[in-house]
Formats: sequence, structure tokens, C-alpha cells
Amino acid sequence: MNYYSTNNPTSKVDFKEATIRGQAPDRGLYFPEQVPVIGDAFFENIEEYSNEEIAFKVIKPYVGSVIQANDLMKLVTETINFPMPLVKVKEGIYALELFHGPTLAFKDVGARFMSRCLAYFTKDRNEKVIVLVATSGDTGGAVANGFYDVPGVDVVILYPSGKVSSVQEKQLTTLGKNIHALEVSGTFDDCQQLVKQAFMDAELNKTLFLTSANSINVARWLPQQFYYFLAWKQWHDKDHPPVICVPSGNFGNICAGMLAHRSGLPVQHFIAACNANDTIPEYMVSGNYQSKKAIATLSNAMDVGDPSNFIRILELFDHQFGELKNKLSSYSISDEETKLTIEEVNRANHYLLDPHGAVGYKALQEYMYSHPGQQGIFLETAHPVKFYDVVEPVINAKVPLPLGMQEIMKKTKVSMKMGVGYEELRSYLLRR
Repeated sequence: MNYYSTNNPTSKVDFKEATIRGQAPDRGLYFPEQVPVIGDAFFENIEEYSNEEIAFKVIKPYVGSVIQANDLMKLVTETINFPMPLVKVKEGIYALELFHGPTLAFKDVGARFMSRCLAYFTKDRNEKVIVLVATSGDTGGAVANGFYDVPGVDVVILYPSGKVSSVQEKQLTTLGKNIHALEVSGTFDDCQQLVKQAFMDAELNKTLFLTSANSINVARWLPQQFYYFLAWKQWHDKDHPPVICVPSGNFGNICAGMLAHRSGLPVQHFIAACNANDTIPEYMVSGNYQSKKAIATLSNAMDVGDPSNFIRILELFDHQFGELKNKLSSYSISDEETKLTIEEVNRANHYLLDPHGAVGYKALQEYMYSHPGQQGIFLETAHPVKFYDVVEPVINAKVPLPLGMQEIMKKTKVSMKMGVGYEELRSYLLRR
């Protein structure tokens, strides 16, 4: 499988090169040259396959021959060695719980797969790899955990000061060793822009071996397809595919789902659930893309005003707005609606949502009001304890800390504060 840049279809690399580079030199994102199609028989008999066999079958065409089959099976086995249950919340609405991994967030899957791929590809290189990543919350902790103590790899995480939860901040600032946190006095979009500037800095890249662990990296983005295949394995009504609602910030997760659907996965419709950062909900109404400055919300991991991965969704639909609109809807959910949803679902259904899952639940509910008779899945992307400071006042009760989180919360935060000027980041990287 080759990958081309979304800015230049003639610029092609294999999976290994795309993983190591992270972003194409022309600032485009790598996109697969073909979307592999999986036969109907696989989906009809999916319960007969183990989760590991499903993940291997999904990712193998994208990896090609750059990782040996037995090594790839080992990689996917280590990536998904925790449960991802589909849980009934109420009649017709199910939660796909993606928070049972080591950092209690859906990004564990992509971060674990990518860290293992990068270690595999760089094990014989003499130079140190610097993984540069911007986070709006969960990516930082997942990447830190996935790459912790990996030989020959340093991780530099940029996060917006005061705009991640206290649990998220502890997860990305307390590991030490090869994990380094930069606390930026700005928004996630500022952090993301700094990372993009570093990758476009030709002189810097001649001196340092930089790569990205954001969802722009194919090794982070593509394994997110696993969620959707495993959801279908657990789906109770194979004659009626579900509507799937995805809490969406940088749009890598929902793009992976739509890619899985293009491969043959049965899905009725997709919903991108957004918070007050309504760039895509407005685009789906007008057909005109206008990026905005990010707004801070209770669902902070989705506080993105210019989602990088949306270009991949457009690529998947050949930039045909009408075709995209037939398959994708998008809703903007306010903080007040988010809190009301957490309270209502907890009281009526005895199910505790995190703020991102609440946005997903509410958006799915809105869609189902106007499309009666549908059944739906929303992705519960993080454990509520990661946002206890939001959730506890709403439900007027404590969210118990899992044992692992209790230990992390006792640790001391270690970060370096910096502004939004690129030269400050550049100097820091060169000092490394």
C-alpha cells in the first residue's frame, strides 16, 4: 500500500515512510492510494473471529510488507489487549466504551499501535527520534504512556495551559524519563500550529529526526478503524446496521470509521458530535469551510476550531459535498446541554457519561428525533473520572478513582511553560 499527500497525489510513500515522516513535506496529510474492500462473508461471520484476527485483517493491507505478518499480529495483539464493550444505555441507544485502556481514553489504541510501529521501524537507527505532539487532552496521556521508556525515542508534548483536565495533565506531566511536557499559554490550535511549523522547518529537520504522534500520522489514525469493526461484532441486529455518533475534535476518529465503512463495514449513517466549536456543523449546512479560533468548553479534547483530519474525509468523498452530506450529519452541543445530558442519563438510565460521551449521546438523540425507528451507537471516548471536576458537581456525587489514577494523582507535575512564539519551541528542540 502506498500513500499520497493530500496536497500532491504524485508524491507517494509506503506505510513505513509515512509513519516515520508523520506529515508530508508539502504540509499535506498522507492518504491511502486504495481503500481495501472486505467481502460480505467476513461481516456476516465476524463473531467467529477473535478481536486480534479482526484487527490484523483490517490493518494488514494498509501496512503491506513493511512489517512481517507475525510481527504485525504481535503489534495488534498488544494494541487491543483490553476490552471495548458495547453497552446498552436505553432502548435503541448503545455506548461503545473505549476507556478501558491504560490511560482511560480511546486514544490508547492509536498511540499503542503507533509507538510499536515506530520502535519497529527505527530499532536499527543510530539517531534519536523526537516525537512531537500537540494535545487538547487525551492524546498527550495516551502518547506518553505508549512511548514511555521506548529506547531511542524522546516525546515532546505541547498542551494548552489551563485547558486540560487535572487528570489529563497529571497523565502527561508525571512520567518523566523520555516524556517531556511543554505547557503553552494558548489554545490547542496554537499548539498544533507550533507542531506544524516545526515540521515545515527545513533546517530544523536536517538537524533533528522529528516525527508526529498526532492523528495526522497514519499509524495513529488507521488503527482507530478497529473500534468500528469490534462494535459490529457485538451488534445485536445484523439486519439493521446502526447509526454511529462520534464525539469529534480533530476528526481522526470519525474519519477512521468512515474509512471502515468504505471498506464494507455496515453503517447506516455517521454523526459528528461537536461542542461549541462548530466549524464542521456549519460546513455541513453551508458547504463553505471557515476555520475558527478554538473555544474552551467542558469537553476540552474536542476544542478544535480547524480540524486537521477533515481534509481526509473530503478526500474519501472526492470533495463531493452532496455525497458527504448523504452519509454524514453534524451537531453542535452546548456546555449547558452537556451538563443536562450527564445528569439526565445518570438519573434515568444509571449510566455515567463523561462530557465528550454526553456530547455524543445528545447529538445521537437529536438525530434520532428526526429519524425515528433508527438504532444507534455513540462512542464513549473517556472514563468520567478524567473529568471528575466537571462531572461530580452535575451528579452531586464522587466519581471513584481507579487504582492506577490514585497513584498518578499523587505524583508531581513537571512541565516547562512557554508562549506561542515558534522560536521558543525551536530553541527548546535544538537544545535537546
